[in-house]
Amino acid sequence: MSITKLTAGLAVAALGLSLSACGSDPTDTGGKKSASDTITVGSAAFPENEIIAEIYAQALEAKGVKVKKKLNIGAREVYIPALKKGEIDLLPEYSGNLLSYLDPKATATSEADIEEALDNALPDNLEVLDAAKAEDKDSLNVTPDFAAKNNLKTIADLKNVKGLTLGANPEFKERAYGIPGLEKVYGITGIKFVPIGDGGGPKTLKSLLDGDIDVADIYSTTPSILANKLVTLEDPQNLIAAQQVIPLINDEKASDKVEKILDDISAQLTTADLLDLNSKNQGADKTAPAVLAKEWLTSKGLI
Repeated sequence: MSITKLTAGLAVAALGLSLSACGSDPTDTGGKKSASDTITVGSAAFPENEIIAEIYAQALEAKGVKVKKKLNIGAREVYIPALKKGEIDLLPEYSGNLLSYLDPKATATSEADIEEALDNALPDNLEVLDAAKAEDKDSLNVTPDFAAKNNLKTIADLKNVKGLTLGANPEFKERAYGIPGLEKVYGITGIKFVPIGDGGGPKTLKSLLDGDIDVADIYSTTPSILANKLVTLEDPQNLIAAQQVIPLINDEKASDKVEKILDDISAQLTTADLLDLNSKNQGADKTAPAVLAKEWLTSKGLI
C-alpha cells in the first residue's frame, strides 16, 4: 500500500473522535466480537482495498458462508487491533507493508522471504493465506518511446542510460529502495533526482509525459499507468519489497472451506486486474466497489 494511501488512512483514524461526534465513524468497529457463525470482512480506507474486500465477501456469501461487512475502517493502527480482538475476521493486506508494521526491523524484500518472515511475526490468533500475484507498490515507469529508444525492460537496464532523471516523492532520495538502493543494488549512478510530492499523481505523470523526467515512481495499480501505456520496469533483484495482496484472517474463522474460497481468489487476482478495477472505479463511470467485485468474480468463474 502506498504512503499516500496509508497517510489518508491515518488521517481518518485521527479524526475518529470528531467524526463520531457528528455522525457515523468509519473507524469504529463497534467493539463487539464477530458472531461465531459469521465472518466479518473489513477493509482499509481506500477504494482498492474495499474492492478486494468486496471480492472476498461476495465469494464467501456465494458459497453459503454468512458474512458481515465493516468496510473503510482506517489504517493498520485501527484494524490490526480489531482483528486481534475478533471485532473483524478478515481483511485484504499487502505483504511487505504488513511485515514492516509487525516487525519494523524486518529486511525481507522477496515474496518468499516476506512470507516466511510473516509466519514468525504474526500474532498467535492471526494468519495469512495464499498471496496473490497482484501487488500495489512503488514501481518505476517510463514512457513507451523512452523504453524502446533505450531498450528498457528492467530497472537494471537503466544503468546504460546516461544523464538519467528520476521523479518521485522527496523521501525517495533517502529511502533504502530509492536512490541509495538503485546505486547499491543495480549500480546506477549519476541520477538527477527531481522531488515531486504528489505520490506518483498528476504532477509526476505530467513531468514524465512532458519529458522533464525520464523515470517516474508511480504506485503499481495507479490507473494512469494503463491509460498512458507506461512501461513498468521489472525489479529482478527485489529492490522494492513485494507487496502482494494477501488475506489476513482470524484463525478461528479459517476453515478449510473458507481457505479454499480465498485461495481460489488469490490464484487469479493479478496486478493487471487491480489496474483495471481501479480504472473503472476512478474513471468517468465511477463504478462502485461492490459492482466491480461481482463483475470480476463472475468473469473468473468464481461465483
